[in-house]
Amino acid sequence: MWRRVVLDVLLPHPPARVYPLLADPARWPEFAPAVAFRQRIGDGPPDVGSRWWAVDRIGPFRVRFADVLESVEPEERVVWHSTSPWNSRVEYVCAPDGGGTRVHARYEGDIAGWLQLTALLPDVVWRSILMRDFRGITRLLDADDRAMGKTADRMPQPP
Repeated sequence: MWRRVVLDVLLPHPPARVYPLLADPARWPEFAPAVAFRQRIGDGPPDVGSRWWAVDRIGPFRVRFADVLESVEPEERVVWHSTSPWNSRVEYVCAPDGGGTRVHARYEGDIAGWLQLTALLPDVVWRSILMRDFRGITRLLDADDRAMGKTADRMPQPP
């Protein structure tokens, strides 16, 4: 079942801090509640075609698949493809916006197997679930700032 969700999110941290998190699956468990595990397959620097073993939590279930780096424009855009059962493509485009980052996130794919049930969720539910990742990024970067003693004024946190 085909599904597309698009988010436009303003984060209160600059692209130089936000983009590396979106471009590194090994960091996703730190901020994305559904991400249980990511591990790089192979050696060398990540590049187009690089793969990661992946496990996501969907309620009490664990879904296993692989993430593949499909496209990368450093500091600006990264595109991931997830294999079956997600069969999805996720594109993150980061742009400076004031002192923060505007992230245009596009999630789309042909969900397979029992996960097709998730495709029946209304857009508002999908957006709410996906927004948890962006709130997690803000919490992670805010905690890094506190640990480094930074108290600079910044933009408000996303809803």
